[in-house]
Amino acid sequence: MKQISVMVVDPVGLHARPATVAVNAASKFKSEVKVTFKGRSVNMKSIMGVMSLGIPTQSEVTITCEGEDEDVAISTIEDVLRTQKVIG
Repeated sequence: MKQISVMVVDPVGLHARPATVAVNAASKFKSEVKVTFKGRSVNMKSIMGVMSLGIPTQSEVTITCEGEDEDVAISTIEDVLRTQKVIG
């Protein structure tokens, strides 16, 4: 299992556009990918799940990948979120 904790720096938080990009990136992997915020954990391959967390700016979230391609999955998702300027 691979896990990272990151700070959401986008002034709007994790809103629909970057969330969709992150969900699309997560969906390409066989590993189970979860995002956790305030004790709630959801499947990062589900846009409804990610949006239901309502993650505001300056929030710490944890992304967890578990499975055969977890190393590539976690680094790809982190890169996508940095490219979208969602995380710092």
